[in-house]
Amino acid sequence: MKKYHSPLKLQTKIILLVCGVVALSLLVTNILITRSIETNIRVSSGERAMDISHIVAHAPIVMDGLLTGKDDAAIQSYAEMIRSSANVEFVVVFDMQGMRKSHPDDTLIGQHIMGGDEVQALHGMEYVSSATGTRGISLRAFTPVFAGDGHQIGAVVVGILLDDVERSVGESRRIIYFATILGLITGTGFALLLSKNIKKTLFGLEPFAIAKLVEERSAMLQSVREGVLAVDQNGIVTIANAETLRILESSGILSNPTGKFVDDCIPHSRLIEVLASGKSELDQEQDMNGVNILTNRFPIIVNNEIVGAIATFRDMTEMRQLAEELTGVSSYVEALRSQAHEFMNKLHVILGLVRLQMYEQLAGYINELANAQEAEIQFVGHCIRDPVLGGFLLSKFSRAREMKINMVLAKDSFLPEPAHSEMSHGLVTIVGNLIDNAFDAVKDQVIKRVDLSFVYQDHLLVIDVVDSGPGIDQDISQQIFLKGYSTKAENRGFGLFLVRRAVEELNGQIKLCTHSGEETHFTVSLPYYCKGELD
Repeated sequence: MKKYHSPLKLQTKIILLVCGVVALSLLVTNILITRSIETNIRVSSGERAMDISHIVAHAPIVMDGLLTGKDDAAIQSYAEMIRSSANVEFVVVFDMQGMRKSHPDDTLIGQHIMGGDEVQALHGMEYVSSATGTRGISLRAFTPVFAGDGHQIGAVVVGILLDDVERSVGESRRIIYFATILGLITGTGFALLLSKNIKKTLFGLEPFAIAKLVEERSAMLQSVREGVLAVDQNGIVTIANAETLRILESSGILSNPTGKFVDDCIPHSRLIEVLASGKSELDQEQDMNGVNILTNRFPIIVNNEIVGAIATFRDMTEMRQLAEELTGVSSYVEALRSQAHEFMNKLHVILGLVRLQMYEQLAGYINELANAQEAEIQFVGHCIRDPVLGGFLLSKFSRAREMKINMVLAKDSFLPEPAHSEMSHGLVTIVGNLIDNAFDAVKDQVIKRVDLSFVYQDHLLVIDVVDSGPGIDQDISQQIFLKGYSTKAENRGFGLFLVRRAVEELNGQIKLCTHSGEETHFTVSLPYYCKGELD
């Protein structure tokens, strides 16, 4: 048996998956964007510092000061003005010997520049570098200063502390982190909504429960003795159980019709006509390449729209062979048809619930049917030890439910297994026809009730069948047992005749107690021997 249960619910899986994807995506995006922003900030800061150093290097006051070697105060004043206006850490002008002509700290003017990265600037190159100076690690832009005749007279360095750069990067990171958290929260919220929507669509069922229901449905369809064939609204076969394939194979159709257009693989199915008309076709005989089947066809209607059709059928040859093996042929066939019809109705409901994906209601419906069926079988099996008659009575209970008739088997009923099979066949004829007669009597009544009891004692079996029908006139109470006599319609009047004949063959008696407008009560008394008593 497969184990479908998962430790995590579908909703949890969806939330974890979506959150994981969102978190991973945001994490990768965060890393890439952070690196890009950090690079961009460094580049833009270096470019800004370089632009400022160009301005200072081309200022006449700086060029004159370096050329004459005097007027350091003017250079200092101009450099500090630029530093303050541009909001940089320092603007330092130095001569070809590396001696400072300006610095934010006046005490350092006239001293040699620090950092060790100024050599290339004194050789006429401009560039951006990082080095440690008097104010810490900084991003430094160097620009050489040239005199009017083109020879170099000094250089300018503009510095931005890397702490400021890191601060800008940190601010950008905080914005990205905030966006990441916001994205994660949003993703979690949408994941929760998505999971709830999916759960609602699946009627609250977890995937393992759906898988279990699907397998149970498949097993149920494959185990039933009726062929089940379903098509969608386009006439494409969606379901063909094992019995369907067997009957098709016996008629010479060897290929599996699933997924094919029904008229292309199954002749005279009439399911396309049922789709077009929306009307059921019940108990129709059909010839399928020489194989006679009895079929019922139903449209599948969801929300007032035909979404498909289903046919259930059985091999007529098998049914006839089964009937011919039994006495009381008409009773057995009628019982089988009632049971098949009831089962087809249940199967139709089940398939409809599956089509509607109402799996929770489907499980409840199946459990209810199983419990009711088991209770009925146990009760009948406890009272009626003859398996032939017991099975026959179960079919009559099915027929009663179909006709909305309350059929009751007395709780104190008891019938042991007979000594010979002939007794079983005789009881089927007697009880079957009496019950059918009672059904006919109560079918148009307000109160529809048929009571049945079996009392066995001292080799005597007494059978009582009571109905709540309109009763029988005393004038015809003896004529009803005559062959062909009926007050209902032509070609009727054989049931009670067969009952009387079967009772006489078993050396029993039948008694009728009735009045017009009252209930009808048949009592049959038969000599009865249990299995083993005549050995």
